[in-house]
Amino acid sequence: MATQMQLARQGKITEAMAAVAKAEGMAPEALREKVAAGTVAICANVNHTSLRPFGFGEGLSTKVNANIGTSSAFPDLEPELAKLEAAIAAGAHAVMDLSTGDNIDVSRRSIIERSTIAVGTVPIYQATVEAIKSKGSIMEMTADDMLHVIEKQAADGADFMTLHCGITMESIGRLRREGRVMDIVSRGGSFLTGWMLHNGKENPLYERYDDLLDICLRHDATISLGDGLRPGCLADATDRGQLQELLILGELVDRAWAKGVQVLVEGPGHVPYDQIEANVKLQKRLCKGAPFYVLGPLVTDVAPGYDHITAAIGGTLAAAAGADFLCYVTPAEHLALPTIDDVREGVMASRIAAHAADIVKGVPGAKEWDLSMAKARKALDWEGQISLALDPEKARRYRQERNAGNAEACSMCGDYCAMKIVSEHLGKPGGSC
Repeated sequence: MATQMQLARQGKITEAMAAVAKAEGMAPEALREKVAAGTVAICANVNHTSLRPFGFGEGLSTKVNANIGTSSAFPDLEPELAKLEAAIAAGAHAVMDLSTGDNIDVSRRSIIERSTIAVGTVPIYQATVEAIKSKGSIMEMTADDMLHVIEKQAADGADFMTLHCGITMESIGRLRREGRVMDIVSRGGSFLTGWMLHNGKENPLYERYDDLLDICLRHDATISLGDGLRPGCLADATDRGQLQELLILGELVDRAWAKGVQVLVEGPGHVPYDQIEANVKLQKRLCKGAPFYVLGPLVTDVAPGYDHITAAIGGTLAAAAGADFLCYVTPAEHLALPTIDDVREGVMASRIAAHAADIVKGVPGAKEWDLSMAKARKALDWEGQISLALDPEKARRYRQERNAGNAEACSMCGDYCAMKIVSEHLGKPGGSC
């Protein structure tokens, strides 16, 4: 089974490439060239039959991911399936199943079966849970255990898998020598670091990287190279540990592309606003234009309950600087498992950031969308404004609930609507603006 990248290199335009090109307003041949080069990834596992494919990368609209999944505290699957539906309805392009509760296989398979958008996973989570249940400790987990879970998730249809292959003994040593305020905040990164230090062995995902690539080749699963040493607070941003891992990830991108495996590269994290552009450009340089998938970035540490906003601020700048894929952050980040409302708010905040960046990038249709809204506002065309809104449901609710008896203007301005006043007088004899 040839991958999207391998077929692109053979000069073939697949159904997925044609669909993505049409959605993006791009010539199919231009998209094929980007897939062949690796600067665009189409995350489309051959086993995910319900998928409507999206492209992630250079020249395409900025995409948004929503995280869902069970936990040990909330192991029920049904709420997570409801969150999946909410994420899709809100316009997410991908979801990640981060389940660590009971019946992880059932959770993943149910999410993939019902999802029309790309599904990502983090195999080390399941490998860790299974090791604790069967062997009593994560430290007893073997390299084969990890590879078994990766194979199983790819076979089930995971479109992309976060694999923390860039954490090595060398990068951990650099992190320990320099010191950090928050050490390692990546859950997968912490699992692997603990395992490596306890067993005195190199990261199996790094040592057996070629085996991982072979699994991805069999299913056309995309590797999402995880940033296990991402900063968890502003004070740790852009330090030597983070950059050491990024150097390794750049080398792993080369090895994946050499085999025809598609790659995403994950990035920070908590980053001061003035460091975000440099982080993006450095990643793009070191990873040769591979699609960049960022969490946030969050531009301050002090806004729990509002971190969807801190992430949207950072996400706008990151995407405008060249990041291709934004992982949402919900209002519940750092506090609790998100609710359905949190999921929707997180997706919408990230979509706002993505669209604002797409205007700057010159993505086809982005500026035109805003111009259409401006014209509808000028005409006091409320139905037009609602239909053009990023969240029509919320826009309609506000309009209906807060404008009783005032169909022409809005209750903010009432009889003193600027659009109405100017429209009435601008066209009269002697009128001027």
